Formats: sequence, C-alpha cells, structure tokens
Amino acid sequence: MKDIDRALADISDMRTQLAAGTMFRGFGPVVMALSGGLAALAAICQSVWPSLLATDHTTYVLTWLVTAALAACLISAEVYARSHRHHGGLADAIVLNAFEQFLPAGFAGLAITMVIWKFAPHTLWALPGLWQVFLALGIFAGARSLPRPVRWIGAWYFVSGCAVLMLASSSTNLSPWLMGLPFMVGQLALAGVLHFAYGEFHADRK
Repeated sequence: MKDIDRALADISDMRTQLAAGTMFRGFGPVVMALSGGLAALAAICQSVWPSLLATDHTTYVLTWLVTAALAACLISAEVYARSHRHHGGLADAIVLNAFEQFLPAGFAGLAITMVIWKFAPHTLWALPGLWQVFLALGIFAGARSLPRPVRWIGAWYFVSGCAVLMLASSSTNLSPWLMGLPFMVGQLALAGVLHFAYGEFHADRK
C-alpha cells in the first residue's frame, strides 16, 4: 500500500509540475475583447445617465463592481470551456495553478474595497486606480503561465492605475472614463496579445 500511495503521490506531483510549466490557454481573445467593450459601455452609460449611475462615489463604485462581476462571469465560463477543450485531462490542474497565481492580488483588491467602503467611504475615489494596480499585480503574478507580451498589459494597468490615482486625488471627482478608458484599452490589447500568441502556438505545433 505504501508503494501505491507513493506512486500516486509521484503522479500527482508530476501533474502539478506539468501544469505549472504549461502555457495557460483558458483566456479567450473574444471574451477579453468583450470585457473591454463592457467597460466602454459602462463608461458611456455613466456619462449619459450620471444622475442614475454616478450620483456619488458609492453609486459610481457599485456600477463598476456590477460591470466587473459580469465580466468575471463571462471570463470564468470561457476559462472552463477552453481549458477542458485545450488542456484535456490536465485542465483542472492548470486552472487551479492559474487561480493560485491570481488569487492573492484578487483577494487583496476585494479586501481593500470592502475596508474602504465600510470604514473610509470618503476615500472611495481611490478605488478605480487601486483596482488597476491590483489587476496589474495579478497579471504579473500569472505572467509565467501566459504569453510573454502579457507583461506589457500588466505594465499598462500599473501605469494607468497610478495616473488615475493622481488625477482623482486632485479633485476626488470620478469621471466614468477613469475606469472605462484604461480597461477598454487594456482588455482590447490583451485580446490582441492572446490572439497572436495562440496563433503562433498553433503554427509551432504544425
């Protein structure tokens, strides 16, 4: 029994190592582009109906949380479908490996959002910039499992996040485009990177 347990443990370790060394192909270019379109749509809606969707910082942040949740649902569904289609029996291990890489930044972003919302609502203006910085950290953390040019997308979100923090701090008035423009550009660029990277991957296989 000990030999069997050891063999099973070795197989599990091999699967984990193989998953860690495999390029994650769960993110679909089309859905990434769609998430950029959602960001643009949310910004347009806030610009057209500010009395409904951007009356104050709380409403502004809530609108973007709903937008982010919708985008996350679309991306998660795509990750599940693409991972099982492209990674086969290793899909679960590869998805778990990617999730573990992104989790710290995602959890930190959620925790900071809840703390500011509960205990410092007068600083809600800082959240758009902080969200972009946390997203950049998540991208950098998962970059080793993604195409190398993805690092440039992480750099974009880091720079845009810092710029948004500086712009918002000057008046603490939140423009819809402080979220809409960075995320639209970032997600569309990410879609392009994934499209060309996956194309090169197929060419290499042929």
